[in-house]
Amino acid sequence: MTRGPVRSGVIRPARLTDLAAVGELSRRSSDPADDTRSLGLPVAGLPISVFGLFALPLGAFRPIDRLYVHAADRTVTGLARLELEPNDEATIVELDAIGAGNAGDIRFRLVEHVLRDGARRGVVRFHVACADAMDNVELFMQAGFIRYGEERLLYRPPNPGRPGPPSQTEAAAERIRPAGALDALALARLYAAVTPQPVVRLEAYRLPDWERVSGHPRPPRSSLTPLLRLSDTEAYVQESRDGGPDGSRIEAFIQVGIAQAAQPHYLRVLALPGTNVHPLIRFALDTIAARTSAHRYDGLLGHRGEHGILAPVRTYEAPIDRQLEDEGFGEIATVTLLLKETVARIAEPALVPAVR
Repeated sequence: MTRGPVRSGVIRPARLTDLAAVGELSRRSSDPADDTRSLGLPVAGLPISVFGLFALPLGAFRPIDRLYVHAADRTVTGLARLELEPNDEATIVELDAIGAGNAGDIRFRLVEHVLRDGARRGVVRFHVACADAMDNVELFMQAGFIRYGEERLLYRPPNPGRPGPPSQTEAAAERIRPAGALDALALARLYAAVTPQPVVRLEAYRLPDWERVSGHPRPPRSSLTPLLRLSDTEAYVQESRDGGPDGSRIEAFIQVGIAQAAQPHYLRVLALPGTNVHPLIRFALDTIAARTSAHRYDGLLGHRGEHGILAPVRTYEAPIDRQLEDEGFGEIATVTLLLKETVARIAEPALVPAVR
C-alpha cells in the first residue's frame, strides 16, 4: 500500500460547519469513477445532510455515531464514522479520503485516531467490513485488525406482487413461530453449531444477547446491520421435528429487518446443515410484504416498499446462499470482516468443587 511521504493536515471531530463538506465527500466516495477511497461497500449509509442531523433519530447520523474529519488547507479531505455500541464495541461504518497521492496516508491516520479515541471511550472491540479493494484489507491489518471471515451479499429486487401477510396455518405446519427470550439458549446452541469456534470466541456473544433478537439487529452480527437503518426487527425460528434431547432444539433462525428509509430491507438466516429453509425464507418475504404494504409511500422518507431485500451469508454458512438464490436472490458483492481487540485475552484461574 502506497502512502504520501508528507503527513500534513489535522484530524479532529467534525463540526456543524463541516456538514456540507462532509456530505459532499460522503456522496463522492460512493462514485467509483471519482478520485476517492472508501470501504467499497455496495450499500452505504444514508447521505449526511442538515435534515438528517436535525431529524434524529430518523436520519442516518445518530447520537451514538462519532464523526471525524481530516482537514488540510481549510478543506475536508478525509472522513471516518464510528458507530458506538452499548456493549463496549464499535463499528467503523465509513472511511473516505480524496486524492490519489495521499489518500492512503489520510485513511491510515484516521483509523489510528479512531482507535485511540475509541479506546479512551472504553471500546474493547472494533469491527469493520470492507471490500477487498483499494488497499482496504492491507490498511486495517497494518492497524492491528485481524481478518476472520467473508460474507456474500445477496440482493432480491422488489416484487410488488408478492402475497402477504404470511399464512399462520402454513407457518404452524412448518414449525415456524416468533422467537422469544426463552429461546436464547437454543439460539446460542444453533449459532455455536454452525459457526467455527475461532469466530465464536471472537464475536463473544453472551446469553443475554440472544434474549433480544427481536427488536435488535445484533446478534447475529453481519456487515450490513451497522449500515441499514431498520425501523422494525423481527425474528422467527423453525423448530426441530423431534425437539432434540431436551425438546428445545431449533433447526433454523431468520431475522427480518424493515428498512426505515430509502434502503433495502434485511434478512439474516442461520440453519443447521441439511435444513430446508425455503419455507422460512418464504415466510420472511411474506412478512416484509405485509409490513410494507400499508406504508408504500411516506412523505418524508419516500417509497419504503420498493428497495428490494439484502441478505448476508458467510462463506461457511453454505448452502443457505443457494437456497436464497432459489427464492430470487443474487450475489452483488463479497466483503471481508475484520476485528481488533484493545484488551488481551488471558486465562484466569478459577476455583472448582473438590471431588473425593
